[in-house]
Amino acid sequence: MSALVMPGASDKLTFLLSLVPYLMDRDSISVTDVADHFGVAPQLVRDAVSLIAVSGVPGESRQYQHGDLFDIHWEEFETNDTIALTHLVAIDDSPRFSAREAAALIAGLQYLSSLPENADSEAIASLMAKLTRSASAAPTQVAVARTDSGTAITIIQSAVRDGVQVEFDYLNARGTQEKRRVDPWRVESVDRDWYLRGWCHLRGAIRTFRLDRMSDLQTTTLPTTPRPDDVVLPENLFEGSASDLDVVVELPISAVPLLADFSPQRAETDSGLPAEQVRLTVRVAHYHGLKRLVSGLAGVVTVVGPAEARKAVRDWAGAGVQAYDEAPDWATGDDNAPPVGGIR
Repeated sequence: MSALVMPGASDKLTFLLSLVPYLMDRDSISVTDVADHFGVAPQLVRDAVSLIAVSGVPGESRQYQHGDLFDIHWEEFETNDTIALTHLVAIDDSPRFSAREAAALIAGLQYLSSLPENADSEAIASLMAKLTRSASAAPTQVAVARTDSGTAITIIQSAVRDGVQVEFDYLNARGTQEKRRVDPWRVESVDRDWYLRGWCHLRGAIRTFRLDRMSDLQTTTLPTTPRPDDVVLPENLFEGSASDLDVVVELPISAVPLLADFSPQRAETDSGLPAEQVRLTVRVAHYHGLKRLVSGLAGVVTVVGPAEARKAVRDWAGAGVQAYDEAPDWATGDDNAPPVGGIR
């Protein structure tokens, strides 16, 4: 980049205002690198740094004492032509993230960097570095644990980056395995489960797939098709279909938002229900899908009906209990037994 000539005082002031935060974001940097970045002559950078070193904010005495001024590593500056700020003023008094706040934000950014739509994570890495440097104290070292679906996420990231479709064998909720070819659009998580959302070429529609039900996942050489203008990815992770089954569940009113993805409807708050309880009708693709709902909200959701739904959940729970030496009566399949866990 060719050097620019600063014609007036206003341009020099603009340069100074940009230079200070630029230097703050770096432990040390050569005069030449700064000059190349701003497109100015190296001597202009040296003059600006010398001016910064005698600038500051007056303290309580209203006089410029040593602690009221910026300071630099003079030996490095004069000997090696390298700039390193060693004391900052005014800006240090502004609100800053605590070490705990910065650590929480960094953990969140690490999570975001694992999503396929953020395959180019250079900006996220830069932001994490800035949070580390600008916190009031060194943030606690945190790392978001990789999930069992980490390999699948990596493959999907590669497909999104290359603009190609993915192909895999998928075991659906009904226990049927099918070959699927999908334009990957987004990866989302619910608790510890990860899902791929995209355009399914087998169904010719938007579909959601659990990553742990995929096998033989691989990228293809087929390019993804442009998303039609009239195709909008729904906000809800799970979308109902005409073949879905109705299931009646009972739960505390405060827990109703946890079932948002199951399209709850027809709420009942009377019929002799305990206080603060509500009865809802939710929709599932298959009664076996209730296993995830009940296990994820153990002790919160009770399956009320129909009988086939109660039996599917009771058989699943009973099979687990039978692994212990002493099983309760309800685990033998007696449908008249009192409600236990998530079954009534």
